[in-house]
Amino acid sequence: MAKNLQTEIMKIYTKANKLTFLSLLALLWLGSFGVFGQPIQTGDWKWQNPLPTGHFLRDVHFLDSLTGWAVGDMGTIIKTTNGGQNWVSQNSGTIQVLYSIHFANALNGWAVGIGGTILKTSNGGVSWLIKSSGTSDWLKFVYFTDSQTGWAGGDSGSILKTTDGGTNWLSQSSGTPNSLSSVFFIDSQTGWAVGLAGTILNTTNGGNSWLSQSSGTTQWLQSVHFANSQNGWAVGNNGTILKTTNSGSSWIIQSSGTIQVLFSVNFINSQNGCAVGGLGTILKTTNGGVTWLNKISGTTETLFSIQFSNAQNGWAVGTYGIILKTINGGNNWFNQRTGTKKLLKSVYFTNPLTGCSVGESGTILKTTNGGNSWQSQNSGSINDLNGVHFSDAQNGWVVGKNGTILKTDNGGSSWQSQISGTSNDLNTVYFIDAQTGWVVGFGSILKTTNGGSNWIIQHSVPGNNFNSVHFTDSQNGCAAGFAGAIFRTSNSGQSWVRQFTGTIDNLYSIYFRDSQNGWAVGDYGTMFKTSNGGSSWLRHISGMTNTLNSIHFSDTQNGWAVGIGGAILKTSNGGSNWLSQRRETYNRLYSVFFTDAQKGWVVGEYGTILTTITNTPISPETPTTLITGNLFEKTIANCASSNIPVPNRLLKAIPGPYYGISNNQGKYNLRLPLSDTATPFT
Repeated sequence: MAKNLQTEIMKIYTKANKLTFLSLLALLWLGSFGVFGQPIQTGDWKWQNPLPTGHFLRDVHFLDSLTGWAVGDMGTIIKTTNGGQNWVSQNSGTIQVLYSIHFANALNGWAVGIGGTILKTSNGGVSWLIKSSGTSDWLKFVYFTDSQTGWAGGDSGSILKTTDGGTNWLSQSSGTPNSLSSVFFIDSQTGWAVGLAGTILNTTNGGNSWLSQSSGTTQWLQSVHFANSQNGWAVGNNGTILKTTNSGSSWIIQSSGTIQVLFSVNFINSQNGCAVGGLGTILKTTNGGVTWLNKISGTTETLFSIQFSNAQNGWAVGTYGIILKTINGGNNWFNQRTGTKKLLKSVYFTNPLTGCSVGESGTILKTTNGGNSWQSQNSGSINDLNGVHFSDAQNGWVVGKNGTILKTDNGGSSWQSQISGTSNDLNTVYFIDAQTGWVVGFGSILKTTNGGSNWIIQHSVPGNNFNSVHFTDSQNGCAAGFAGAIFRTSNSGQSWVRQFTGTIDNLYSIYFRDSQNGWAVGDYGTMFKTSNGGSSWLRHISGMTNTLNSIHFSDTQNGWAVGIGGAILKTSNGGSNWLSQRRETYNRLYSVFFTDAQKGWVVGEYGTILTTITNTPISPETPTTLITGNLFEKTIANCASSNIPVPNRLLKAIPGPYYGISNNQGKYNLRLPLSDTATPFT
């Protein structure tokens, strides 16, 4: 893995010979190579489903009943100012996992995570700055008693303290090598930390010294919370709940009634509290923990964090962006995350606004606003759906398990079942017009010449799974599948001839960008190219080992491939070179579709739908100024600038969005409205 690098913007000037300061963000970690050792190309993607995010949320923090934040994977920070009805993404400037967030007041907050990451905001999260922690340990918690004094810590017993609002952090001696998971302070002097092997530490002098307390357990303790100076609780693995009534001098085990891991505990007062954990577990007590009752959460998602802003309002967050809220002290919970969590296998758009995505258990989603919202359609099927294709704005087909074929003639508003004549799983469908199309699946290729009213088996290869099919015209097409198989037809499918690829890797997607040039992708980053209409195929270097599930071109030059681990590759030169784009998720991605070189969508597991973020155009009548400068890099560990300009990186003005790209010499030109050039540079 390449060294993580942060962006530093230097020497920002305008054409008017007047020094103007501007908040800029580089939208990419500036390592020369990605996780798979290949160059990274800039890409900007955002979630459309589920919302507000599909990332794991690791911590939640509310200042009052309206204002709160949650943090999680891929540097996710989201904020609400209306109690969670709406959440807005904030740009953290990192793709590291963030484990904890804490605000001292409405303006000053901190977030911590993997690799010693510490972020600070002094404007409520409008902008976040990376601070030097002096450690590469994973930081699991952050807690401030006021705007100046706080602690962070995590792996290997690390505890850091700041007394200047997080500008500088000094290491404290915890006295343990065990990883620490949580800390809680009742004032600037007195606090507790818990962690691995039943570790409980206590300080009464602001962390100058930490003393071990006997927990009576060897279970990993994940969270600690005190209602007052005497009464506190710690929770952890195997449903462990401990309580103290004497500041931790002694701890007693309470019966939780569960064996699930409990990741977080929060008390409103000495009697009323909740704990959350695995499989959507929510426990509540109204008697200080003498008894704990299991509450219905309505989810099986793991919950990592819980917090109450007052006696009635509380939130819990967890895997795949789950956000639960209670307005009655934890008795009942409702989900604030919207959208489906079902796996999505295929996506297709007939124009930049109208598209469909299909997936498991008969899921069909439709959008008429470019994916800003997706509505579930009645498919009439409970079978997993694997492929969708439209011949025009009205006529479309969906295929899936057990020979399922569905058709719409009204743009996807309603679907009717068609008789496929097979019970084999069907994987992909492709139509060249409203009447003529092909479907491929397990062992067979089907064709229709009457819009699907009748389907005939054109080709059968027992034991071979055809995963993808694409036609360049009514006569010429290719199908790809199991063990490197590519079959080609030049007579509309009357006969299919197997082409030699020289691989046994499965191929999952095939696409032609024109009549001669086509691509096939599959296992372990396998990529093949043809330049003669599929008569012969040559292996092409994709630059990664992740399985690629889908490939698509918007035109002869611009193409994308997606796959396992959130991998997204892009080419802008017709496929001569493929570069990895910045990842928005590590979920498996199964399908990619672009309506033009700028606008596209990707779908995948856990309901993932991502779309591209495009530059906001500036009206010709708008007064503008040109911001120019150089882009440099600095390491997180010591913040030392390399003084080497960084080329080919995407820049975004905050709040913008207005974009620019540094050239091969690391210089950038960014034109902005005059009204945006007075934003303070931090």
